[in-house]
Amino acid sequence: MAVSGIDALVDRLRTTYTRVDPAEAHAAFLGGALLVDIRYQALRERDGLIPGALVIERNELEWRLDPEGSHRLPEATDHDVRIVVVCNEGYASTLAAASLHALSLRNATDLVGGFQAWRSAGLPVVPS
Repeated sequence: MAVSGIDALVDRLRTTYTRVDPAEAHAAFLGGALLVDIRYQALRERDGLIPGALVIERNELEWRLDPEGSHRLPEATDHDVRIVVVCNEGYASTLAAASLHALSLRNATDLVGGFQAWRSAGLPVVPS
């Protein structure tokens, strides 16, 4: 089976940083990392939210987390902030983490398996 362009890109990007599993993401969050939920609203409404996670729509991510940006969130304090991006299943978050790396947010990563893995691991989820 041939690997498509996007599959090859995701595979290549994943070699450039260390992704985290749900337990590691939870530990990072407890240690002060930002959990950033980029899932679209319908998924958040259907499946719930991770308590304490920042909800940032994917199309606003870079503007909200760039420490030098005029539209940054207060949590975007500097380029060393630890960020764990969460999508639904861990694919879009890889592209998002790579985009954050391009902004020199070198401690950005993503959650292997996304929100679904977080929930399956029995980690905290609340209704939206």
